Amino acid sequence: MELVIVGVVVALLSIAITIYVVKKINKAKFDIYIEQAKAKAKVIEHEAEVVLKDAQIKAKKDYDREFKAARREYDEMFSKIEKKEKELNHHLESELKAIQDEKSQIVEKNEKITTIKEGLKKQQKTYDEKILKAIKVLENASGLTTDEARELMLEKVKEDSRATIASIFRKKYKLAEQECKEEVNNMLSHAVTRYDGEFAAERLINNLPINDEETKGKIIGKEGRNIKALEMLLGVDIIIDDTPNMITISSFNLYRRAIATKTIKALLEDGRIQPARIEEIYNKTKAEFEKNILKEGEDVILELGIKSVHPELVRLIGRLRYRASYGQNALAHTLEVANLAGLLAAQMGGDAILARRAGIFHDIGKALTHDMPGSHVDLGAEICRRYDEPDTVINSIYAHHGHEEPINVEAAAVCAADALSAARPGARREVLESFLKRVEEVENISTSKTGVINAFAINAGREVRVIVKAELVNDDEAILLATEIAKEIEEKVQYPGEIKVNVIRELRAQSYAR
Repeated sequence: MELVIVGVVVALLSIAITIYVVKKINKAKFDIYIEQAKAKAKVIEHEAEVVLKDAQIKAKKDYDREFKAARREYDEMFSKIEKKEKELNHHLESELKAIQDEKSQIVEKNEKITTIKEGLKKQQKTYDEKILKAIKVLENASGLTTDEARELMLEKVKEDSRATIASIFRKKYKLAEQECKEEVNNMLSHAVTRYDGEFAAERLINNLPINDEETKGKIIGKEGRNIKALEMLLGVDIIIDDTPNMITISSFNLYRRAIATKTIKALLEDGRIQPARIEEIYNKTKAEFEKNILKEGEDVILELGIKSVHPELVRLIGRLRYRASYGQNALAHTLEVANLAGLLAAQMGGDAILARRAGIFHDIGKALTHDMPGSHVDLGAEICRRYDEPDTVINSIYAHHGHEEPINVEAAAVCAADALSAARPGARREVLESFLKRVEEVENISTSKTGVINAFAINAGREVRVIVKAELVNDDEAILLATEIAKEIEEKVQYPGEIKVNVIRELRAQSYAR
């Protein structure tokens, strides 16, 4: 037992000694490692110091080199600036000296001018005094005052110069007329040949055929109730008894007449003719017409290539289909004017699209004259201003009736196209009374001139022939007389197109051999 205990004790001691020895050995190794690390750190620190010193030395060298280069560049720039400054100062001094020299010269010249002016004033005063003395001598010698002599002289010069002026005017006028006529005819012929429009005259009545007397009785109704309802609702005159098997619808308003015609046609097809049905068919037909009007206006705008048009203006363009002027359909006329104006403006270097826009709107007021008071010119200008149309459009509306002068090529093209469309033969029917009045005014203006024997308006009032006395009017003065008559006709007479003035002078000499 004791041996076992001794063995255990010995074993424990051995273990303790071993652990102690191992710790000592490990501590010794750790100290060695620390010393090695410190040595390496010193080596690294030394190398870093060496590298830092080398970098500092290199940086100092680079800095010195760059500083020297910058200093050298600075010195060069400074010397250049000093040189430029000297040159500028020298230039300024020379310019200042030149200005001072010029100023002194100007002062000297002003003094000379003042002296000359004073001398001129003295000479002018002396001259005026001598002129007055001469005038007094002449007045005493002639027995006329200065004003009387001046008027006599001017009258004599005017009388002597009239023939010369008339001759020069005749030559220049003939040359200008020939060249202008050739150019205008060429331009109009090109425009007209490029545009081939249709013409349709509007009547005042529409006729609808009916099959039998029974249908006529239905239209009239009991005690005329149906026909009264139709006339009151449609706003037209319905005539049944004048022509056999025919209903005549009469009205100056094309729009109402068109709606009435379609309404009655629908009633005849339906067969149920009574006041309630009449009103129903009328409302339906009117709604269709309004829709078709807007569609037709859109088609016209699209055809002309015009953009950004207010819908209300589009609707009014469509309504022109049911408006006529002197028998000429308003929409057909405006389309013709728009196309001709576009062609004319393009040939004259203008804006063809703007000219077409002004042309289609130049008579837009005619779509409103049945509903609103006032002339179609004022109504058209007002509605176009309301919807911000260009100034050219407004000016064209006024200018095509002579209320304003055209402001540009496009407006002038619209005026020319309007006259061309309205004045061509067969385009319009004219009221006999206004035609006779215009012819009478033209003849009276012509016969009121000195030396005129008689005047005759021919060619439907588009030409006037003026017979003058050969003893009072020579060939050159006939040109002046024709111009004066034409100008007075322009100012006092309203007419479509143009009126040609012909002054005819004839001298017959007779003698007898006995």
